[in-house]
Amino acid sequence: MLKENIKQVRKSKGLSQEELAIKLNVVRQTISKWEQGLSVPDSEMLIRISEVFEIPVSTLLGENISESKVDDLKVISEKLEIINLQLLQRKNARRKIIHWILISLCAIIIIIFISLILLNSPYLNWDYNDPENAVLGVAFHLFEWLFVRIAPIILIVLIVGIILTRRKD
Repeated sequence: MLKENIKQVRKSKGLSQEELAIKLNVVRQTISKWEQGLSVPDSEMLIRISEVFEIPVSTLLGENISESKVDDLKVISEKLEIINLQLLQRKNARRKIIHWILISLCAIIIIIFISLILLNSPYLNWDYNDPENAVLGVAFHLFEWLFVRIAPIILIVLIVGIILTRRKD
C-alpha cells in the first residue's frame, strides 16, 4: 500500500522523483526504492513525506488512494482557464507596449530625417583646418551618410512591425 500511495500522491502533486528527493533531502534512488517496495521510509521520514504532500501519515499508510475524481478535473480545468486568461491579458499588454514602442521609433526616425533635411549638411561650409571641426564634420557626415542609407530599411521593418502588432478585433 505505502509504495503505491507514495507514487500516486507524488504524481498527483506533479512532482518528479528528483523533485521529491530534493524536498526530502534524499537521493532520487531512495524515492525509487520506496515506490518499488524495495525499502520503506522510517517514521521520521514518513512524517516529512506527509508534510511535503500535505496529507496525514495515516493516508500514506492506509488504503490505496483513488485516482483523481471528476470534480478534481473540473477544478483543474477551471484553474487552467483562469491561467489561460491571465496569459492572454499579459500577451495583449506586451503587444500594446511593443506596438507603441515601434510607433515611437518611427516618429524618432522621421524627426531625425526632417532635422537632417532642414540642417542641409552644415558641415560642408566648416573650416577643416581646425582639427576639432574636421573630426566633428567627418563624424556628422558619417552619421548622416549611414542614417540616410540604413534608416529607410529600419523604417520599413518598423512599419511592418506596427502592422503585425496592431489590435485585431
